[in-house]
Amino acid sequence: MNPYSTAKNLLNFAINQLPLNHKIRSQKTEAFTFGDAVPVLNGNELSDYLECWFNGRWYEPQVSMSGLAKSYKSTPYLNSGIIFKRNFLANLFIPHPHLSSIEQISLDFIWCGNAYLEEVKSRLGNVIQYKPALAKYMRRGKDTDQYFLLNNDHNGYQEWEFQSRICHVREADIDQEIYGSPEYISALQSAWLNESATLFRRKYYNNGSHAGFILYVNDAAQDPNDITALRKALKDSKGPGNFRNLFYYAPGGKKDGIQILPVSEIAAKDDFANIKSITRDDTLAALRVPPQLMGIVPNNTGGFGSIKDAAEVFYQNEIVPLQSRMMQINEWAGDEVIRFKKYKLDNVT
Repeated sequence: MNPYSTAKNLLNFAINQLPLNHKIRSQKTEAFTFGDAVPVLNGNELSDYLECWFNGRWYEPQVSMSGLAKSYKSTPYLNSGIIFKRNFLANLFIPHPHLSSIEQISLDFIWCGNAYLEEVKSRLGNVIQYKPALAKYMRRGKDTDQYFLLNNDHNGYQEWEFQSRICHVREADIDQEIYGSPEYISALQSAWLNESATLFRRKYYNNGSHAGFILYVNDAAQDPNDITALRKALKDSKGPGNFRNLFYYAPGGKKDGIQILPVSEIAAKDDFANIKSITRDDTLAALRVPPQLMGIVPNNTGGFGSIKDAAEVFYQNEIVPLQSRMMQINEWAGDEVIRFKKYKLDNVT
């Protein structure tokens, strides 16, 4: 075979094996879609079949208690609405010799749908007090009267099994009958969106009220140190929410030799006010708290209506049912431990 032809064939073969050439030959036009909405009924059915998983000692809650505790503090509307209901119940509660306050169990019942009360007895077998147990760390055992407290402090992780009686008041749930489920579950997405919008806007202001830019320089600098100095000046000008003006001298430069290209203009495209307003309405609708009772300023001139009428309707429709659930403790204790005063508004118009 002709050595020249052999060398030519080897060269063509080597060129065809080059990665760059391979990529160029394999490129083709593609069209695809992304960002499709994920429905609530997609991919969540498996967890519903699990109900409450039994790990060998106790049942795991269907909803993460740690996640709910973080979500409770995610937005002021959710936090304030729950605190408002708790204060309403605590204000009407009549103290008992064995239970002086209802704040903890009412707060636990509202934020996670579970309230636990421990019966503390003396050596003679008499009831000394009814002590609230934090619902976030409580777990139900295999037996209906078996409860555990999970503790993780400076002494390490510990599991404490109660030997005394525990009263468990739970919110009704449609998937299982071990633990309660809070009534605002459907509004968690709105609460998280509200938090995300607030955090994004806070970072936006801390960044100097802009989302970033590209400094485009196409003028040939007479001294390479000029670009280095410009880069250093930009870095030094960045502070917590503070961007100072810069001066750049380019002899013989063109009109568009230096350009600032914004990555995005948040002031024109951000829908922060609407997001905050809509998610607030969703959260308050899930808690069923009238906005005038939450101290929210109305956007219209007419306002929200009479605050007295709103308070009375809220009491009848929301607080009275909560009181009836709390009074389930009386049947368990064999005593009228939970009592409430009648709600009455004086000198309110």
